[in-house]
Amino acid sequence: MKASRSIIRDVRGLRYHVRSWGDERHPKLFLLHGWMDVSASFQFMVDALQDNWHVLAPDWRGFGLSEWQKGGYYFADYLGDLELLLNYFSPSTPTTLIGHSMGGNIACLYAGIRPHRVKRLITLEGFGMGELSPHLAPEHYAKWLSRLTEPPRFRAYPNFDALAKRLCEANARLNKDRALFLAHHSGKTLPSGEVTFNSDPTHKAISPILYRLEEAKACWKKITAPVLWVAATESWIYKQHMGDLEDYSSRKACFKQLEEVVMLDSGHMMHHDKPEELAGIVEGFLKKHG
Repeated sequence: MKASRSIIRDVRGLRYHVRSWGDERHPKLFLLHGWMDVSASFQFMVDALQDNWHVLAPDWRGFGLSEWQKGGYYFADYLGDLELLLNYFSPSTPTTLIGHSMGGNIACLYAGIRPHRVKRLITLEGFGMGELSPHLAPEHYAKWLSRLTEPPRFRAYPNFDALAKRLCEANARLNKDRALFLAHHSGKTLPSGEVTFNSDPTHKAISPILYRLEEAKACWKKITAPVLWVAATESWIYKQHMGDLEDYSSRKACFKQLEEVVMLDSGHMMHHDKPEELAGIVEGFLKKHG
């Protein structure tokens, strides 16, 4: 495995953990993890990269080794965090963003809001979420209010092996060695000696704010960087989009320079399922738009 090191920065009043691989003199890649994931999740893909890169992967606020936030989590906060992180690590040079799932959605929004700061963009199944119609707002807010008195929690497991088993149950393509690695990087030991996920369970709570797809599309249309859109045939997200091809096409049409790759026999966690193949796809795109 390629060795990583930890960098700690203050980002908008929170202690932020950034995992770094490679020499600082090499071209930078920013890897942005998804919901209920951590920066170390990219280790297998980073191991498979053939060229020399300086890879930087933050733990988003409330995940992994970054500090938790009181009062809930909102996309605007992630955009603000990314802005500050780029100010630290790439203040004057447009850079490459590679985001998975939630991280891909953040990267796509940011690349449209700050197009001059993004040289290349790769979204790994971060294609926007399902839109909630405005007429659903009363029921949605009521649901959010009802859950305020029942804060979400994570289950405790006897040990890291049990947590790794849980990860394998969630993803049948994940082998045991990788699952144990992920368990140690995404979990923590409780005072009782049990193990649980090292992230804020508040992330499991619903947001009071309705997702507005048209706002996301407006941002996507402002992107000037070439974009690689990577999907996976066995992913629930891709299967969902295949059920509404008109909507899927309308999302892709928002990007001026879009290339699409669909990975066969891979699920949503493509960086776990087929990291070598994914690394080849990523580096092929980067070389093409170097």
